[in-house]
Amino acid sequence: MTTTEPTTHRGSCHCGAVRFSVEGQGSALGTAFGDAGVLACNCSMCGRAGSLMVFVVADRFTLDAGEAQLRDYQFGKGHIHHPFCSVCGIKPFAHGVDPESGATMYAVNLRCVDGSDAQVLLADANWYDGASL
Repeated sequence: MTTTEPTTHRGSCHCGAVRFSVEGQGSALGTAFGDAGVLACNCSMCGRAGSLMVFVVADRFTLDAGEAQLRDYQFGKGHIHHPFCSVCGIKPFAHGVDPESGATMYAVNLRCVDGSDAQVLLADANWYDGASL
């Protein structure tokens, strides 16, 4: 049963040094984050990392632990920050500014969210051709 009530989903990097919370609507990860749903991108970063992302505004994302362990990586035009855990190397989220609204957005890697099922998420993913940018 899926609910439309706000639900807090928790996640982390592999070693648990970096932990975060993200608010969605309902308990089903594939549909909890609005119309855009799950995004699978083939850019050089996401394609190699296998990220399955949802985008949320900054006030729906909280870094619960591990700020000191995060290192930032940027490539290309440097518009998106790709922080990763300096202990285990996993990148559980990215962030940047939406060029249309000017709002800070987080791209949360659903593979790093507790209880996620990659097979289910992939079945409903929207594929984005980031390699063509």
